[in-house]
Amino acid sequence: MPLNTHALQESLLAIWRSPVKRYSVIAGTAALIALYINLTGQDTVGHPMAPPPIIQGDQLRFPAGHPQLALLATAPAVAANSVAIELPARLVWNEERTERIYPAFAGRVVKLNADVGQTVNAGQVLATLASPEFGAAQADTAKAQADARFSERALLRQTELFEAGIVSRKEFEQAQADAQRAKAEVARAQARTQLYGGGNAVNQQLGMSATVSGVVVERNLSAGQEVRPDQGGPGSLPLFVVTDPRSLWVQIDAREADVASMQPGTNIGLTLPNFPGQSFAAKITATGDFIDSNSRTVKVRAVIDNSQRLLKAEMLGNARFERALEKGVLVPSRAVQLRGSQYWTYVQKEPGVFEGRKISIGYEGVDKVLVTNGLNDGELVVVDNGLLLTREFRNAQDSAKPHSVNIATPAAASTASK
Repeated sequence: MPLNTHALQESLLAIWRSPVKRYSVIAGTAALIALYINLTGQDTVGHPMAPPPIIQGDQLRFPAGHPQLALLATAPAVAANSVAIELPARLVWNEERTERIYPAFAGRVVKLNADVGQTVNAGQVLATLASPEFGAAQADTAKAQADARFSERALLRQTELFEAGIVSRKEFEQAQADAQRAKAEVARAQARTQLYGGGNAVNQQLGMSATVSGVVVERNLSAGQEVRPDQGGPGSLPLFVVTDPRSLWVQIDAREADVASMQPGTNIGLTLPNFPGQSFAAKITATGDFIDSNSRTVKVRAVIDNSQRLLKAEMLGNARFERALEKGVLVPSRAVQLRGSQYWTYVQKEPGVFEGRKISIGYEGVDKVLVTNGLNDGELVVVDNGLLLTREFRNAQDSAKPHSVNIATPAAASTASK
């Protein structure tokens, strides 16, 4: 049916010039545009309009060849065997190969032998302190050794006298006890000085060394600095940190539902932003026995080989593993919509025919969602432009409702506004 476009323009101008409120202008304009489309079957630039989809029951049917069908990509629901899970992870030093060195005696730094980044061997002296306290411990050791030698000679004399019948058994046994006590004192004193690298000399020189081989990753002292034992302990900076960087720990905060799949011995993959496209193999070695009351997560630890020294402590990434599933189907995450508290998806029943489906979600993985109710294996779900279907459903439902449109003339609109 031909439409007088000149008359349409005149009507629009009449509405605009009339003393009506702005919303009346907008409403009138929209009504005239809608009338134009309905009468001509064309859009505002003259292109033929495709027939709209229609509602039949709970299904939306598109006419064959409708241009919007090309936008509605689908994918099949697949029976669930496992789902890929990703959790935030952080790399830290392997504490089984790390040593933090604190001062055992008060003293002053007189020599530094190691710096950050330097490779050191177990037993290598990293720094030397001049320590009167350690000198006193060395003197105690020397005194204990002298007392032990004296007690040993006294025991030899008492043994000879006892065998000759000159001294009593009580005096002989007392000499034996004195010698044993002297030996015990030597062992005690030597254990203290040898623990910190002291020999038999009394020189007040305390060598600070590591018991592990690795790399110095932290140094918190300078030449001439005074240190004290009370500066060590939790919350205090160690003088040195030595670690073997060829092995690192992966710290993971696992959700309650994931713990059963993250037991010691489970293999996981670690992905890092600095290494796109790469995955580093790791193995879980420990799982926590309690749930953090604030985050509701469980601490999980894995160990990762770093022989190539590519990874660094404090890098952030994602730990990925496969969680076994017993029931349900998997669909792409893009296929699921959340409306309020209810999950929905669109199922293609046949070409061009779609229906909305309420579903129940069991688990959300990296790019897949486990649907435990509402979908069957093999059904096709819409994975792209689901919101477009939502709009078309709404439009088709509105069009199916009986309604009438009253288009007022410009004069009538002017009279109604007065």
